[in-house]
Amino acid sequence: MTRVSVLPSYVTETEGFTMTTRTTARRAALAGVALTAVLDLAACGSADHGSPSHDQPAAGTAAAGASAAGTPTRGPAAFGDADVMFAQMMIPHHRQAVEMAELAEARAADPEVKRLAAAIKAAQAPEIATMTGWLTGWGRPVPSPAPGHGHGMPEMDHEMPGMMSEADMTKLAGARGVGFDRQFLTMMIAHHEGAITMAREELAEGANPEAKALAQQIATSQQGEIDQMRKILGRL
Repeated sequence: MTRVSVLPSYVTETEGFTMTTRTTARRAALAGVALTAVLDLAACGSADHGSPSHDQPAAGTAAAGASAAGTPTRGPAAFGDADVMFAQMMIPHHRQAVEMAELAEARAADPEVKRLAAAIKAAQAPEIATMTGWLTGWGRPVPSPAPGHGHGMPEMDHEMPGMMSEADMTKLAGARGVGFDRQFLTMMIAHHEGAITMAREELAEGANPEAKALAQQIATSQQGEIDQMRKILGRL
């Protein structure tokens, strides 16, 4: 009896189906891997452009850092030793000028001398307050008012040009009338010239813009007053 074998045909068909199925599955798997790789690359590219990494900061952050490093923060105006010295010396210098001007109120005879003395007091008293505020803000000593001739820092007595001695101030206080006028004008001219010398030093060596502006104002205004006083003195 001849046995008919159907197994090989079944197996062949089954193996063919199995091989086809495996091939299809393998292709699907490869396609899935490829698609995943593409998606991963796209995600990486998007992440690189969209969010900064720790190694490379974002453009805005970098720009802000550069701006912070390159531009100093604004604060109080800078000042140096020359500015401090200018204020510390000019305060007692101004105080003495105010004291001299106050003597003229009751002792001067010439109306123009009285007006000039009043103008000197009106200009220099506020400047004393301004410079006192600077020294306080800078944390530096403010010269204290001293009786007699307006000094508050004795170690500076011989360093301030144009300052009158205590004997000079006593002599001026004892004068009256035209004698007072002449003495007042002579002393105030020398006093103003000393202030201009100090103002020019501040303009040359100072760092604080406000102090230098005041120094320029002092140099200009007091030179004008010197010219005026010389004219008055010439006619007395």
